[in-house]
Formats: sequence, C-alpha cells, structure tokens
Amino acid sequence: MNQKVRIFEERISVEEYIDFLKRTDLGSQYPKERFTDRVSKLVKNVSISLVARNESGTVVGVLFGLTDFAYWLYVTDLGVDRAYTGQGIGRQLIKTAHEIAGGEKNIAVYLISNENTVGFYEKLGMKKSDDVMQYNKIEWTKFVVE
Repeated sequence: MNQKVRIFEERISVEEYIDFLKRTDLGSQYPKERFTDRVSKLVKNVSISLVARNESGTVVGVLFGLTDFAYWLYVTDLGVDRAYTGQGIGRQLIKTAHEIAGGEKNIAVYLISNENTVGFYEKLGMKKSDDVMQYNKIEWTKFVVE
C-alpha cells in the first residue's frame, strides 16, 4: 500500500462519505429513496468503520462492516477513490477489518459483490457462494451519487 495513505478506525461524517462516493464506483450501489437519511444511519451504526486518508487528509478508501466479533464479518461497503485503485488500499482495508473483528482463524467474511469486483475478491481468496438467503421488499430506484 502507498505509504502516504493511512487507515484509521473512525466514524466518517455523512457529508464526507457522500463526497467520497462521488469519486468511487461505490456511489452506484445505493437506492435513491431516502438516500441521505439511510447513509446517515449507515455511518452511525456500523460495527467497524475504517477510513483510508492520503497525507492531505482526503478520504481515499472506506470499509464499513457488521460483525458479532465471534463468528462473522459482513462487509457492507468497500470502496477506493478511482485515483487510488491498484495500490493495495482495498486489500489492507479488508485485512484490517478482519483483524479487528477477531482474525481469520475465528471470523468468516461475507459480502455482496457486483460483477466488476468479483476478480478483486477472488484474488483475496474469497469464493462465490450460493447458500445465501434474501428477503428484499424495499423500494430501489437506481441512481449514481454525483
């Protein structure tokens, strides 16, 4: 990972996260309905909140995760600023979250990946799974944070 980028365990503000989403492909994963309210709840309530910042303090990577600190970690959000991809930031965010949750000998990691990021997760040793159940009746109008 670029030595000028550091990862912090911190709560990011709604405004800073929305600004970050504009510089990533992660900004297309959210529904339009009640967007700001939902993002506000997201940044406030995740179990693990990691933020990668460059030497100017600008957010260049984010990982949010939910965990029981005993068995599993569910990564809800993982994104890297388009200008910083390929520098190992995403890999380091996953590794750090896994360690905080309890380490790879204790914690299974789960997430939902879009088709563009499957290769990244496979390089980390993750495998596709067919055994996930879903209950989804929410309104979901696609849009991109701009």
